Amino acid sequence: MFTVEQIESAHDKVKSGADFPAYIQEIKQMGVASFETKVKDSSTKYFGKNDYQTISQPQYGDLTIASVSDKEKFSHYLKMHQQGETDYFTFCKHCAETGIEKWFVCLRKMTCTYYNKAGNEILVEQIPQ
Repeated sequence: MFTVEQIESAHDKVKSGADFPAYIQEIKQMGVASFETKVKDSSTKYFGKNDYQTISQPQYGDLTIASVSDKEKFSHYLKMHQQGETDYFTFCKHCAETGIEKWFVCLRKMTCTYYNKAGNEILVEQIPQ
């Protein structure tokens, strides 16, 4: 099975959202089936076959997640990130600012779903292959 260290090594190659599809393909090859990242500290729970799970440590100090979601502003920030205009931490700060609490990536469906603090789906995006 995969380890957090292997995943983090793959993630180190990601400089912006433009690099995200290649990262996804690399961890998918490792056996990652899905993962959930908490915006507040970027701790991530990874899921594999046969109920395998592993969890990464927080990557930074806690961010405060806005209580009210702003889907339009978040969509703008997401597009900026995907075009390579922001780094990962800036994107996480933008998520917090616009009320995104976490995201869930399903590698079978190749989707990334963003949720607010109430657990409501704010946006589902298809991951380019």
